[in-house]
Amino acid sequence: MVTVALGLGLRLGEALGLQWSEVDFERGQLRVVATLQRLKGSDGIRRWELRPPKSEESNRTLPLPSSVAEALHGERSRQRLAQLAAGPVWQGSGFVFTGRTGEPWTEGGALHAFQAALAVAGLPRMRLHDLRHGTATLLLAQGVPARVVMEILGHSQISMTLNTYSHVIPELMGGAAQAIDSAFARS
Repeated sequence: MVTVALGLGLRLGEALGLQWSEVDFERGQLRVVATLQRLKGSDGIRRWELRPPKSEESNRTLPLPSSVAEALHGERSRQRLAQLAAGPVWQGSGFVFTGRTGEPWTEGGALHAFQAALAVAGLPRMRLHDLRHGTATLLLAQGVPARVVMEILGHSQISMTLNTYSHVIPELMGGAAQAIDSAFARS
């Protein structure tokens, strides 16, 4: 899930709500069409529900980087082994990220696994949402236009992207000066 979240900039609910039917390995695409949220019903009981994404722009089709596709293939293999081990108690939910019996991962389960992985790697604690920020920062630092980053993240306005990731802009300014020098040198 870390590779998918970092590689695509998904919100936690988008990653948790991701279903295999939305992953197209042949076309190299992944569709974000739902988010998994815990909502209180009229009976007062909190249940997990698939809901539409945060905004119309959050409903998007993303190119699937090969590293993310490889991680998803690995997750599918892990899931098939878990299904065999679970036998008749397997729930077959269709979600990409599941527990031992096929039930969708919860926010708490995802956070626990993420914190454990950080500890094993000797890294400090952080929020899962920080992976989304990492995606934007990496893309902007690699020279990907802010408009493209906005669409990958599913922001509704370019100002959201630019204001949230303005800390990257000073670093890009040096690259802009070098680009002008290169253009002048060619002419």
